[in-house]
Amino acid sequence: MRGPSLKKSLGQHHLTDGALCRPLVHFLEPAGQRVLEIGPGGGVLTAELLAAGARVFGWELDLEWAAVLRRRLPDAPLIVADALEIEWGRLPAPTLAAGNLPYNVATVIIERMLPHHDRVPRAAFLVQKEVADRLVARPGDEAYGSLSLLVAAHARARLLGRVRRGSFRPPPKVEGGFVGFELQPPPLPPGEMPELIALIRLAFNQRRKTLRNALAAGWGRERAEAVLSAVGLPEKVRGEELGLADFLEIYQRTKRT
Repeated sequence: MRGPSLKKSLGQHHLTDGALCRPLVHFLEPAGQRVLEIGPGGGVLTAELLAAGARVFGWELDLEWAAVLRRRLPDAPLIVADALEIEWGRLPAPTLAAGNLPYNVATVIIERMLPHHDRVPRAAFLVQKEVADRLVARPGDEAYGSLSLLVAAHARARLLGRVRRGSFRPPPKVEGGFVGFELQPPPLPPGEMPELIALIRLAFNQRRKTLRNALAAGWGRERAEAVLSAVGLPEKVRGEELGLADFLEIYQRTKRT
């Protein structure tokens, strides 16, 4: 049974073979654990998680596919709602998270999950390859940017495997990648994290500029030069050359400059 048609507007590209999900399942180690699965669709990943001993509850936006999943896997509880409405801070602890995320909202979902290490100790998602590269990138990598640093501030992330276009129905225009996250406490108190994130986003807002010029666009040249000089960074350094520790040092210096 193929199920309803897949909707381009919802970014639906379903996996055709559950065996492809095993890197994700192995990373999560879900036996006996509660697992929130985002976008279960026809239940390919759901079945693998259940076979591994997980207690899965799904979060599915599409009413038609929700009905299919309830017929195929009646023992898996299902919430029919938008994943952007998940209240991560109210999930019972611990809850693992997994899913084949719609490409158009994947980064938003991940960014909203990351601060909730006290609720979600581990998560693993299938996203488009470009996003997977950005999530795990390190300083100097071509894909390194503000998203990479945001992840580094909240989790240890690693690439678990690639998925070819032909492994989806319908095939997307790009390949996919599994990314695993081990969430951890952020390096600053929660009330200060928005300031650090704003600094990071400003630093990468204009990637071709030096860090000094990028920060000057938001702070003014005098303050940007004073902060970076106090930290001791070279005049021509760019944001993509710096790691989380460097940005933490810059942030701490802004509190005194």
